[in-house]
Amino acid sequence: MSGAHTPLLVVLDVDSTLSNEEGIDELACAAGPDVAEQVAAITRRAMAGEMDFATSLEQRIAVLKGLPSSVIEDAKRRVTATAGARELVDAVHQAGGIVCAVSGGFHELVDDLLSSLGVDHWRANRLEVSSGVLTGSLQGELIDALAKARWLQHWAQQWGAARTVAIGDGANDLDMMAAADVSIGFVPKLLVRQHATHCIDTRDVSHAIELLGLERA
Repeated sequence: MSGAHTPLLVVLDVDSTLSNEEGIDELACAAGPDVAEQVAAITRRAMAGEMDFATSLEQRIAVLKGLPSSVIEDAKRRVTATAGARELVDAVHQAGGIVCAVSGGFHELVDDLLSSLGVDHWRANRLEVSSGVLTGSLQGELIDALAKARWLQHWAQQWGAARTVAIGDGANDLDMMAAADVSIGFVPKLLVRQHATHCIDTRDVSHAIELLGLERA
């Protein structure tokens, strides 16, 4: 539908925004509590902007090397939708808008969730698996801060969006938030709070409906 026009494009982060969990942390649980805490600590630093996302992701994925691919299904079962997610998607659709998602997490963990929520398009990282085990690497495009902004701009052009909105919680979302007409920090880290147009401080993403002047479906 290139060349089409939509009044509104809403692009959301996934981990800790559309979902309650950080996917990489859920995968790390399979490696044991010590590794899980090590990975969670890196995640926190990256989201606070204390560490480059690409570097942090590389370090976190490396510790997963050698784990059986069955850990993916185990982790996926623990990924849950944030309160209000379906309501927000429905409200944007009711207004004739498009909802997209960009995740520094993984297709393997979020595809089913995003499909069930009615999200129109999304991009995420993809885990590399060989002979039934994780290699500790990614395959395909790296979805980092720059990629998130690039996809927002791509979708905005594709759909002829009159207004663009970015919603996220961590430092990895700052570039796409800067590229959007309106930015909403969702229970945001301090760095995001300082740059967002609006902030939501309770874990119910449907509060964005009123902030955007939409009606609940």
